[in-house]
Amino acid sequence: MTAEHPALTAKERQALKQRAHHLNPVVMIGQHGLTEAVLRETDVALKAHELIKIRILNDDRAERAEMAAALCERLNAVLVVQTGKILTVWRERDA
Repeated sequence: MTAEHPALTAKERQALKQRAHHLNPVVMIGQHGLTEAVLRETDVALKAHELIKIRILNDDRAERAEMAAALCERLNAVLVVQTGKILTVWRERDA
């Protein structure tokens, strides 16, 4: 994790997972992967909602994990949980 977002505690992670349970994915990462457009849309969604779900339309588990890590690093966000092709991502809203 980055200095701005230290690793979440188990309690914080569980609380975020509970908050995200009813959410639907608001961003889709398609066949072109992690493009600048996807990063912009994800950034906008995180600014608006803080906690979002993202669907990755890729069958390769290792590639999905790489995309999740790259996305979180580029956007200074935290991966709360990855369940199959769905990522739950959190970034604290700027005050």
